[in-house]
Amino acid sequence: MKRPHVLGVDDAPFDKKQARAVPVIGVLMEGNDLVEGVAIGAFPVDGENATEYLAEWIAGLRWRSAIQAVVLGGITLAGLGLIDLHALARPLGIPVLAVTRREPGRSRIGEALAAAGLAHRQPIASGSPPAVRVTPGLYVAVAGAAPAAALTLVRATLRKSRMPEPLRIAHLIASALERGQSRGRV
Repeated sequence: MKRPHVLGVDDAPFDKKQARAVPVIGVLMEGNDLVEGVAIGAFPVDGENATEYLAEWIAGLRWRSAIQAVVLGGITLAGLGLIDLHALARPLGIPVLAVTRREPGRSRIGEALAAAGLAHRQPIASGSPPAVRVTPGLYVAVAGAAPAAALTLVRATLRKSRMPEPLRIAHLIASALERGQSRGRV
């Protein structure tokens, strides 16, 4: 796929104690330079069933049939809402990738889940596919495709930064939505 249609999904910055749901932004891009669509959803802080939420939200997008892959910024949504990559890829029928800047083996998600009283979610984190290094400072875990295909997808969406462009733009929009302007490392 030279110019894949990839949906980048990111949550907005939030206060861990806020009562209102966290905005979730989806940006569909063709390749690394053409934005085709933007969607906004919401998910509660540390909410249950993040996988099911994303599966339904993505399936309901009017341009769902054009999406060839989904890229997430890790396996969490709105704090400690855990996403089961395999359980998301199955109903969508497309690859689901989780990208991070740090090697996932160094993750402290288990400690965070225990401290928040959410240890029952640990099997989701433990069942996440192993991540492979794409470039220095970029790792990807994939469900619904072979690791080599995931690397090709990610490389086809890189442009300005280490992050895939659909995810980078979703992050910028999410940040601007909450703070009035984009901010932070992208």
